[in-house]
Amino acid sequence: MTKSPSAPKPDANEEPKGDRLQKILAQAGIASRRKAEEIILEGRVQVNGVIVNTLGTRHDALKDHIRVDGKLLHGPEQQRYYMLNKPRGYVTTLEDPEKRPTVMQLMTQKHGPHGDQVRLYPVGRLDYLSEGLILMTNDGNLANALSKAAAGVEKTYLVKISGTPPASGLDQIRRGIMIDRGRLDEVRSGRRDRIITSPAKVELVRGGDNPWYELTLIEGRNRQIRKMFEEIGHHVEKIRRIGYGALRLDVPPGEYRELTLGEVMALDRAAKGKKVVPKKKTPEFAQLKSPAKKKFTKARRQPTGTKSASRPRRPN
Repeated sequence: MTKSPSAPKPDANEEPKGDRLQKILAQAGIASRRKAEEIILEGRVQVNGVIVNTLGTRHDALKDHIRVDGKLLHGPEQQRYYMLNKPRGYVTTLEDPEKRPTVMQLMTQKHGPHGDQVRLYPVGRLDYLSEGLILMTNDGNLANALSKAAAGVEKTYLVKISGTPPASGLDQIRRGIMIDRGRLDEVRSGRRDRIITSPAKVELVRGGDNPWYELTLIEGRNRQIRKMFEEIGHHVEKIRRIGYGALRLDVPPGEYRELTLGEVMALDRAAKGKKVVPKKKTPEFAQLKSPAKKKFTKARRQPTGTKSASRPRRPN
């Protein structure tokens, strides 16, 4: 009796096919990837009728029947990309434990761009007191690629400084300057962890006692701009991000718009380290407003027939 040929054993070195389950849930808009991991560990996910409560398993979102809390997933949601002009006084996070207003509240005003069907996430951060251009998307791959320091994506800011920095201090920033790494209250091994920033572009935009500079960085460390100017003895009063790669801020504060296909392609090129060039014409919201002119008030004329008490009359 001849034995039927047995099925070939899978190669131990063969890469498992499909995507990680937490990535599939995130792409379907269920939750962020970190939150999706918690959902899996809680045993709330079934794949082909079997509960999966371990991380790292791979599946095919198009072939496998994946359910979360009994509800069937319908594949990845459509990818969306937005430019938001974050006003001062908002935090760049999904939820804030201090109950401060968040950028998500700006995106969901007027029922949001797509109702409640699409979960959007900010790319990078602007601190509470900073304002300007924030990218919002549900494309996790592009967001991660843009956020990696190795990509070197240029981010451009208008920065107002208290006092006039010396030329030597600005040259330090242009070459790279030593600042504290991480948050200001972090101390490691009994001393602060210090790091040298990458070279930056600095150009004077408006002079005066409190000048404005245009600053271009290829990294985005915690409170980096404020730390850089503090190192040369000057406090930063205002920060507005006006550029990200080839994008330039062109929406009013608190408003947003969807990016064009060409703009998304330009972001993808920037994330891959390829050169991108912004439009030559700078939009209104990426410019400094002209300083308000002081109103000239004319001296009031005295009514006819009244005597002036300012000077005594000369004797004849």
